[in-house]
Amino acid sequence: MAISSGFPPVSRGDASILILGSLPGDRSIREQQYYAHPQNAFWRIMRELFGVDGDYASRCAGLLENRVALWDVLHSSVRPGSMDAEIRLASATANDFATFFGGHPGVRLVAFNGRKAEQLFARLVEPIGVARGIARVGLPSTSPAYASMPYSGKLAAWREALVKQEETGGGR
Repeated sequence: MAISSGFPPVSRGDASILILGSLPGDRSIREQQYYAHPQNAFWRIMRELFGVDGDYASRCAGLLENRVALWDVLHSSVRPGSMDAEIRLASATANDFATFFGGHPGVRLVAFNGRKAEQLFARLVEPIGVARGIARVGLPSTSPAYASMPYSGKLAAWREALVKQEETGGGR
């Protein structure tokens, strides 16, 4: 079975918020873009919260201007298809968060895009203790597979978590 591999982070050293997914899906891997599936609400939510718009490079640049970094918990894993439930934990390798946090000392919030990202971080990253003192918040997945919550509910949860971070001085 083929191994799916993630991308480098979209980040710069002054990031204050790190948004983590689990691992890019098939469409994202094909297009080499985070959240490339057209029904994924991620970029729509980022447009609402941070005003990012345009092509992929412009949207990423907009996140950077707002001190938001984007990455995935996993560097690689066997995952047939795009569903998080299909991630084979035995083959999962986490990204190098010690190096990431060392190069991004201003990160004050890790926001998980979906429960699976949060679970993977707890299992593979927290035991090595690289994220001490950094707040964490689990957010509803922006994936179209998570259809039990409407877009308005997802947007409200993301707004509350990320705007609250900005108001306490951790955001833009």
